[in-house]
Amino acid sequence: QVQLVESGGGLVQAGGSLRLSCAASGRTFSGWTMAWFRQAPGKEREFVGGISWSGGSTYYADSVKGRFTISRDNAKNTVYLEMNNLKVEDTAVYYCAADYDGVQGRRRVHDYDYWGQGTQVTVSS
Repeated sequence: QVQLVESGGGLVQAGGSLRLSCAASGRTFSGWTMAWFRQAPGKEREFVGGISWSGGSTYYADSVKGRFTISRDNAKNTVYLEMNNLKVEDTAVYYCAADYDGVQGRRRVHDYDYWGQGTQVTVSS
């Protein structure tokens, strides 16, 4: 049984920063590709960014490139999303996802096998 648990969400003013964490348990973490997605009210879940199993490769949606950074610590079974210069349009529930196949570069919801419960990020103007 794989479990992904996100934390670190909250309310922040525009221009501020937040750091999300996703702790994984249940199976070997180091071989997985990990990603963050988000879903705003009334909208489809969208890709935010992903990181290869080694952490050596990261890729982002254009909307967050240059502002968000993904990293991982395989020793702690944890992946992070550092979010800077937050905008009102970044408001959403943020989800951590794991691709057990470890394939790099995937951006579609159905490419990922396991999901966390989500953490709310609200950016006020």
